[in-house]
Amino acid sequence: MYIHFPDDPPRYCGPNLTLTFPAFVDGERVNCSITAEALEDHFGAASPREEDTLRAFNGNRHKIEHAARRLLREIGKKPIILHSGYFRYCERE
Repeated sequence: MYIHFPDDPPRYCGPNLTLTFPAFVDGERVNCSITAEALEDHFGAASPREEDTLRAFNGNRHKIEHAARRLLREIGKKPIILHSGYFRYCERE
């Protein structure tokens, strides 16, 4: 399975408090999201506001994409949402 993350900026969704970023899995576009809660709990976002979540995402993009790649390998070409609990689970391994 080949997974590539383009340099596209993430999109903020206020109602869901998430940032969405694209991945290409074997050439097919798949949406990946991370919750503001995960960005606050694990990546230093000061709040769930757009500017704070974007700053945390951009400063930790490599780690977030690594976690997304791992989850995509587990579930395949399906949209994913990275919640705070996923990072807690990964930290224990």
